[in-house]
Amino acid sequence: MIPPSPLPQTEPPHDCPRCPRLVALREGLRADYPDWWNAPVPAFGDPDAWLGIIGLAPGKHGANRTGRPFTGDYAGDLMFATLAKFGFTSGTYANRADDGFRLHGTIIVNSVKCLPPENKPTPEEVRTCRPFAEAQVDQLTNARIFVALGQIAHQSAVKILGGKLPKCRFGHLAEHHMPDGRVLIDSYHCSRYNQNTGRLTAEMFEAVFARALELRGRV
Repeated sequence: MIPPSPLPQTEPPHDCPRCPRLVALREGLRADYPDWWNAPVPAFGDPDAWLGIIGLAPGKHGANRTGRPFTGDYAGDLMFATLAKFGFTSGTYANRADDGFRLHGTIIVNSVKCLPPENKPTPEEVRTCRPFAEAQVDQLTNARIFVALGQIAHQSAVKILGGKLPKCRFGHLAEHHMPDGRVLIDSYHCSRYNQNTGRLTAEMFEAVFARALELRGRV
């Protein structure tokens, strides 16, 4: 069973028609894997979170399969182990959406709700889906600190938070102060590729959340 969205009024419909390429992929996967989620993936976490995590999009064998962000794939192993280390979780992560695992003080919102081919949404698809992420961030009235996972999420996050991209260049552990005082911290995405190539290590990923905790209460 997929846990209910913490922000139900902001989610796209189960059969969202906005992006034809993503719809075609979804329909093909529904035929090939009828037991998978194969739909827009809802946010996951605490609606009263002080920390918002903005991801890219569902992974084919992860969130697109299980219906919960970062659940069931390699990226999720590092994501949830790191959040557990910093006290953001309860329960035991078991790679499935019905494992009883929960987030506290943080929430994960994706820039793109549906699985894109080869994990690469087009700029148009990112723009088309942005209103959902924007509505979700607007609901997070307690969140003053955000973490963006990768360049695409960074670009969406800057726009959603009211910043200017020319002044906010992506870089691991880069900090961007928004006009209203909120802070965005960049991280390389915790993808299998980034981990396997050494672009992102567990220590580097942990440093992002350590910095978020340092900033809590200052912004």
